[in-house]
Amino acid sequence: MRTGLIVTAGALALAGCNDRPATGTPVAGGARASAVLMTPAGAQVGRATVTEVAGGARVTVDGRALPPGTHGFHLHTVGRCDAPDFASAGGHWNPTGAKHGSINPAGPHGGDLPNLMVDTGGRGTIGAVLPGATVAALLDADGTAVIIHAAADDLQTDPSGNSGGRIACGVLAAS
Repeated sequence: MRTGLIVTAGALALAGCNDRPATGTPVAGGARASAVLMTPAGAQVGRATVTEVAGGARVTVDGRALPPGTHGFHLHTVGRCDAPDFASAGGHWNPTGAKHGSINPAGPHGGDLPNLMVDTGGRGTIGAVLPGATVAALLDADGTAVIIHAAADDLQTDPSGNSGGRIACGVLAAS
């Protein structure tokens, strides 16, 4: 009995020694970036924010005046949002060369994010952590764009999850 108590006490003491913050915990003084999301017609439909957190970068979107439904939401490799189709944003941010999608065995891209759910009033919010990402990497020489797509992302089909056209775009800038 005494040996069991000593082992248990030792295990509890070791568990308390883990002083690394959990993934997603805000980093004091961590870098931030944000983007205003615009339609091809120039209407503002939301804002995206990226904040450095323990283990990566947290991406949040607060959308409004968007079509109701489920929409793919990704970070794209070039910080350009040229209308009418936002093709200037390039493909998904993918620093490791993975395939698209969180349920693809060879994925996901670094810029793959969960689907954005937009209610009947046109509002949708979401937040997700990109493991290993940094604001500095996203604000590289050609920047990064945040894209909202017309349809749901199937989370597996390469290169973009069959998520349809690009309906909103914003370029990340340090904030």
